[in-house]
Amino acid sequence: QVQLVESGGGLVQAGGSLRLSCAASGSIVSINAMAWYRQAPGKQREPVAVITSGGSTNYADSVKGRFTISADNAKNTVYLQMNSLKPEDTAVYYCNVDEGVGADEYDYWGQGTQVTVSS
Repeated sequence: QVQLVESGGGLVQAGGSLRLSCAASGSIVSINAMAWYRQAPGKQREPVAVITSGGSTNYADSVKGRFTISADNAKNTVYLQMNSLKPEDTAVYYCNVDEGVGADEYDYWGQGTQVTVSS
């Protein structure tokens, strides 16, 4: 089992910045990728950014150029630096980790952290 603990959410004005963190702990064999998703009220959960164990990144079009995902592999921690925040970025942000090998590969989710951007 892998546990994820997120931090860094909060209330910020439009144009401001926030940094989310997600630390993984527990029975970690191999982390293949770490990602951030978000879910706004009344909407489906959507991917925001992903970083692979090799350092490759990918972003949703809506956040490209504003958000940066990074990871500290030694600490099993992933970060999401969010700049130039917009009210439409308001959502609960969830950390996701793809961990394991072969038949023992699983997805784990954090508890979510609220990000609210006021106009």
